[in-house]
Amino acid sequence: MLKAQNLTATALLRLTALDNSMYTNIAGSRAGLELLASVVSASSLAGNDIANALFANPYEGAQFSGYVADDDAVRTARHAEAIPRMTRHLDDAAHQLDRSATGCHYLAHGITEDLASRQDHTAASAQQTTGLALTAAQYDALKSLLEGGRLHESSQRGLGVTRVATDDGTRVSIATYRALAKRGLVTADTSTSLYHGQKITVTEDGHRALTQPRHRAALTTAAATAPKAAVAQGARR
Repeated sequence: MLKAQNLTATALLRLTALDNSMYTNIAGSRAGLELLASVVSASSLAGNDIANALFANPYEGAQFSGYVADDDAVRTARHAEAIPRMTRHLDDAAHQLDRSATGCHYLAHGITEDLASRQDHTAASAQQTTGLALTAAQYDALKSLLEGGRLHESSQRGLGVTRVATDDGTRVSIATYRALAKRGLVTADTSTSLYHGQKITVTEDGHRALTQPRHRAALTTAAATAPKAAVAQGARR
């Protein structure tokens, strides 16, 4: 019984710790918390069943003074009546403990899978963001768009031309913007017309990309120029 109560206390502590941890931000964590709560319930019921079995036990203490002591026939009858009740309570306790063990097994497996899935997702996201280093122009454009920017479409020579306008005045080409958008580093509010301006937002991946060092173009060594041949002056005849 004490072990069952200790299991309940331990499961309750683990449930409280998980419920107050970052684990709750992982997809599928609710099922894990509910499963651990079921372990708390099952182990508690097991302890209650064991207590009921102890209560049903026919104890052989002495009667109060003045009462006739039970003879063998009475004691045998009391035992015969108690044994089925005790057996039923102990069977129920064993069932609840088996449920607790199964729940703990599935919970450990589930948490391991949830954490592995989270790590895979984080790694894939980081790889997608940092797989190709930003060019210096892309880095500067992304940093500028942190301050704010909009996509606009204006009519030039009868054709719609989309351009990027940044709040700090940095020039960002539409090609650079589209390269950033393709990688999921920026998004535009498409609920607004381009003619009124679509607000550009730097995504979480974009913020993460800016934590990487700015790419520096390799210094190019000027090609050595071939020495010019001296021009021989022709002698005048």
